[in-house]
Amino acid sequence: MAKHLVGIFGGAVSGAEAAFQCAEKGITTVVFDQNALPYGKIEDGLPKWHVKLRDKEEGRINEKLSHPLVHFVPNTGLGRDLDFEEVAREWGFSAVILAIGAWRDRPLPVSGAEAYVGKGLYYQNPFIHWYNHCHEPEYDGPQYPIADGVGIIGGGLASLDVAKVLMFETVMAALKERGFETDLFKLDRSIARVLEELGVTLDDLGIKGCTLYYRRRAKDMPLSPMVADTPEKVAKLEAVREKILNNYQSKYLFNVATQHVPCDLIVEDGHLRGLVFQETEIVDGRARAIPGTEEEVFAPYFVSSIGSIPEMIPGIPARGSVYDVADPEVCRLAGYEHVFAVGNAVTGRGNINESLKHGREVTQQILERYLDDPMGTAVEVSVADQKEQVARAIDGILPAVKPVSDDTFNELMTRVKAMQEKHGYNGDFMAWVQQHLPTRLEDLLGGH
Repeated sequence: MAKHLVGIFGGAVSGAEAAFQCAEKGITTVVFDQNALPYGKIEDGLPKWHVKLRDKEEGRINEKLSHPLVHFVPNTGLGRDLDFEEVAREWGFSAVILAIGAWRDRPLPVSGAEAYVGKGLYYQNPFIHWYNHCHEPEYDGPQYPIADGVGIIGGGLASLDVAKVLMFETVMAALKERGFETDLFKLDRSIARVLEELGVTLDDLGIKGCTLYYRRRAKDMPLSPMVADTPEKVAKLEAVREKILNNYQSKYLFNVATQHVPCDLIVEDGHLRGLVFQETEIVDGRARAIPGTEEEVFAPYFVSSIGSIPEMIPGIPARGSVYDVADPEVCRLAGYEHVFAVGNAVTGRGNINESLKHGREVTQQILERYLDDPMGTAVEVSVADQKEQVARAIDGILPAVKPVSDDTFNELMTRVKAMQEKHGYNGDFMAWVQQHLPTRLEDLLGGH
């Protein structure tokens, strides 16, 4: 009997939720992930001191991807190992759902800056990826230096994570030189408290700390998901933001320079040695640079953390730095009948709960509007239904998808099995997870 078959790219929070929603409706899904494990930024972007949260979220993903109607294909990246247009237009899936996240950093908006990536300029996503895995004996990726006095350009929670990493590592190294042993889990509770208990200060350790540069005011930092749709809520949200920043600074002892925006590079011997900053003023809600306030800032290097955007994969329509979505309610991609996007690739935010909610709600809309007959059973179409279909067509809404034929279903599943075998995956998802789970820092340290 003909039935639906859905291809999902990305198996982390939103992708696993999309697969689970389909499976609960009796629809078979194939989840492709670019990595051996499908955890995305839970594994590579959530800093490694979040042990309980990481394990909780990865456990939820494991449960969803272990569903018997979900077939996992590891180490298979869209645009890297598979051609997007070929998959979307030729393979024959009832629908393709992109849950590939936002792995690319928004470029630092200073002319010529990209020429100095790795030469005095680093980006947040690869920096945190390195930090999360650098303790693993098997890690063989890029290395990033740790130094005191680094400059961070940002203002969101991700930039605060970068500040914490730099403070943890510089403090641990300085304490070790003086015979004090500690670890990041203790420092995560509070660097200030650890130093107080040891009777030392940053000055005693010779540490000046990293500095976070933000173009707006502290009360403008996007540090809380609270909705602010009234003047009273706006005031409350601004107070919450300031409190969050103050708590971070008091515990982790980094510096903050608000209302500063980079405008030029200071280059010596082919290396970025500093940035020129201008002060800003807030006019009609926008940060505007003030001419004549230029200030040179020198640092060992700078880390840019001004937001993440999706990778631009050939064939995926884009509008600027985001994917071009023709139907926002179901996030259908422009130019494709039944290709959709969920999670960070659309929302532009790395919040776990938002990604989960977006993956669930959009997939439910896809199921209701396009895949509402998963087993291909014959349904008598009433006059009212016919009128509704005409109205939907007039509004540019595509009709429901016909289930794939038995031949197409079998051909696709044969292709999937061959891809699984290529990477040594035998279909036992949890056995694969246990085999490929990386070395945990807490295990090396004796548990935390």
